[in-house]
Amino acid sequence: MSIAAVPTKAAQTTSEAHAASTIRPAAGERLVSLDAFRGFIMFWIVGGGALMAGLRNLGSNPVSDAIVYQLNHTPWQGLRFYDTIWPCFMLMVGVAVPFSLAKARLTQTQSQLLRKALTRATVLFLLGSLRESVSLNAPYWVELSSALQPIAIAYLAAFFLARTPIKVQAVVAGVLLAGYAALLAFVSAPGVAAGSYAKGANLVLSTDLAILGRAHPEGWGTVICTIPTLATTILGLILGEVLRSDRPKWDKLRIIAVTGACGVVLGAALNPVIPVVMKLWTTSYGILTAGWACLMFALFYWAIDVAGFRRWAFPFAVIGMNAVAVYMAGSLFPLNHIVGIFTRGVSANLEVLVRAVVVLAVEWGILYWMYRRKIFLRA
Repeated sequence: MSIAAVPTKAAQTTSEAHAASTIRPAAGERLVSLDAFRGFIMFWIVGGGALMAGLRNLGSNPVSDAIVYQLNHTPWQGLRFYDTIWPCFMLMVGVAVPFSLAKARLTQTQSQLLRKALTRATVLFLLGSLRESVSLNAPYWVELSSALQPIAIAYLAAFFLARTPIKVQAVVAGVLLAGYAALLAFVSAPGVAAGSYAKGANLVLSTDLAILGRAHPEGWGTVICTIPTLATTILGLILGEVLRSDRPKWDKLRIIAVTGACGVVLGAALNPVIPVVMKLWTTSYGILTAGWACLMFALFYWAIDVAGFRRWAFPFAVIGMNAVAVYMAGSLFPLNHIVGIFTRGVSANLEVLVRAVVVLAVEWGILYWMYRRKIFLRA
């Protein structure tokens, strides 16, 4: 269903609204709140952060300073908003799977679905290779600190788990998180004691050096860090199946919100024992950020699909419906550099802000042009 075709709440009668809250979504129906949430998260990657930095450049104040602080990764232990972006995408991948499979099953056999899933995962993985190779100016076929490659693996895992009962999915997610926690807590490496989460001295780094022969310069884990990312996507898969169910929308909202609140509480409670470290994707970090991702998604689901406030979300939905395209474009096309050529004449205080505004406007304009022509680049 296109965004423009979604009826507003004002256009529904009370009985129609009640019926809409209890009917299972049609197989071909898009979850507009998911598109908008994806676009909101992507916004901060493709220009929102630069926009806020430009505003702060006009004059520092507590509000702008706090926002810009949250739009940078935590150096090591701790959590900021920017640290939740990757988990949000992992969750959204899982949420989308039941919807895409429901539509595809209307016309495709299981073998066809499998081929499509394998192809999509391969393309996503290779896009991750391309993006990192261009960014690092050297061939990097495997770079799991880039979101696209873990997403490819997690998507494939969600595809295979989609036909299993929700209880099985929950057990698998729990085993992955518990197993990863035990791995870091009880397995040592040469020169690294078991249970070390220190930067430059941990099992994740040692594994990367042993398998890849290299380590990320900022200490990001890659190989075994992929294990806990799957749990977040499986949680999304479970929530996607809840959203596809016959439950009333308010029940669905409560499930998402309560799940998120439990994740935040449990993740924070684990922090004294298992520190929250994004670059190692510790179990406490995985649970905590999955909780925050659920709470943020719950807000979008409430506003758009439950309360019916849709118009404000349109700019984000345009971004979210072509998230892969705008994510890749940021690395493959030097738009920021090109725009910078024409903004150098602006005063120093304004140049950063003007450039950020123009870049965002051009990006969104291109995405809107693609949206109007129904051009959606999906792996």
